[in-house]
Amino acid sequence: MGTLTSCSFMPLNSEFRSNPVRRAFRERIQCHKLTRLRGTSCFFSRARVPKWGKFKHANSGIRMCFGTNDSDSDKDNVGAVEESGGDESKSNVTTTMPEEERGFSSEKSAPPSTSHRSSLSSLGPAYNTFQVDSFKLIELLGPEKVDPVDVKLIKDKLFGYSTFWVTKEEPFGDLGEGILFLGNLRGNREDVFAKLQNQLVEVTGDKYNLFMVEEPNSESPDPRGGPRVSFGLLRKEVSDPGPTTLWQYVIALLLFLLTIGSSVELGIASQINRLPPEIVKYFTDPDVVEAPDMELLFPFVDSALPLAYGVLGVLLFHEVGHFLAAFPKQVKLSIPFFIPNITLGSFGAITQFKSILPDRSTKVDISLAGPFAGAVLSFSMFAVGLLLSSNPDTAGDLVQVPSLLFQGSLLLGLISRATLGYAAMHAATVPIHPLVIAGWCGLTIQAFNMLPVGCLDGGRAIQGAFGKNALVGFGLTTYTLLGLGVLGGPLSLPWGLYVLLCQRAPEKPCLNDVTEAGTWRKALVAVAIFLVVLTLVPVGDELAEELGIGLVTAF
Repeated sequence: MGTLTSCSFMPLNSEFRSNPVRRAFRERIQCHKLTRLRGTSCFFSRARVPKWGKFKHANSGIRMCFGTNDSDSDKDNVGAVEESGGDESKSNVTTTMPEEERGFSSEKSAPPSTSHRSSLSSLGPAYNTFQVDSFKLIELLGPEKVDPVDVKLIKDKLFGYSTFWVTKEEPFGDLGEGILFLGNLRGNREDVFAKLQNQLVEVTGDKYNLFMVEEPNSESPDPRGGPRVSFGLLRKEVSDPGPTTLWQYVIALLLFLLTIGSSVELGIASQINRLPPEIVKYFTDPDVVEAPDMELLFPFVDSALPLAYGVLGVLLFHEVGHFLAAFPKQVKLSIPFFIPNITLGSFGAITQFKSILPDRSTKVDISLAGPFAGAVLSFSMFAVGLLLSSNPDTAGDLVQVPSLLFQGSLLLGLISRATLGYAAMHAATVPIHPLVIAGWCGLTIQAFNMLPVGCLDGGRAIQGAFGKNALVGFGLTTYTLLGLGVLGGPLSLPWGLYVLLCQRAPEKPCLNDVTEAGTWRKALVAVAIFLVVLTLVPVGDELAEELGIGLVTAF
């Protein structure tokens, strides 16, 4: 008969009580190792408690320790099992643990305790009571995790030799609330993913979202080409974006009203050569403290409205472009949150995705559609305004602006120089039509929003076309250029702060975050970023003098 050697017993008293107030808290007692010590083999299974805290024999596990001597291996094994009777509210389970796992000798083992223990306490003295209670609180208050019963069902019904052979499971999600299945792909990744999505709905209903992502820390590519893939599982209530609340609608309305005001202010400021001297001095001379009568500005409001309408029209066109691209893909967007700015009229708008994007191509299409629509309208106004500026019949509608304005953009300055001529541009002030200002501001707004950083339109486009790792490199470069003032000139600092506060985080992954967007989409994004740089790079004094952009009096 076999004998037990160097194996101590430690009773684990686990008390499970149903809680009528809060939702289920499942507690597991689990030992992960199969220990062989001096001819003694100890096997530990696990005891599960259903979601509502009631202990049932059908779900209970058994802990057994079998010991044999090498010289007497043909003897019967010895098992030690203790289970509770019919009491469903309390269970005492006695098991065996080796000395090395407990961290102290059997002679000094603590007496049996009847206190409440979690699964972490069975792993030894690594966690104290406070830490265990903290883990319990996090599990109770954190997002709802994937049901282990569903995980087993999904592994049995979805994965296999014909789709994806699972070899390992890891936590998935921001707080580890999901499951990441790692393994080997058994077919074309797009076909397998589509098949798994359909089967997931059949097996579990509309309960989970399945993500196809690149395998983390993969050491080799997939033999079929491309990166190795894994599949992540999250509950829909955890992964789906939340609905727009009433307060968000209120905030969006207030921001839109402020944007209207800042656009009108831009229209008034464009008529600086017509404004009363005391108004101009108050806004330009820092030594002036006493405010003038603001009613003097009222006569100029009507003439400022066309420029305000132009800026607001560009903003609305931008958002319409997003919605038109999202509608065929069945992607929901939030209400736009416009950001007012007194220099450009607005910094654009923050528009959130209210549904998970299906793939990276969709992310690129929706991201580019807004800036493309806004840029088309802006450039149309800019071009028409330049043509009207050189037309003698519209001389009464022109406004005088400093020629230094055209040094703010290399691309727009060259276009203006080619249209208006050297004589008109090489002066202290340049007479232009208000449409030029509206188009200039609109193109600058589109360029700023296409910068490849965070969850701006440019950041989303880069992430969709080249991946999240590429966005990190583009983002660091963009922040550096903004900090040095290389992009955006005097607006680089306020725009950089706005991005850091509101738009710095990258967009969440798509359901299919592996399949690339395609060559022509990548080329389109690259061309767009190149035009953005040309639009936001200011012209230095020496280059401006050589190109005839503005009147430079000193170097």
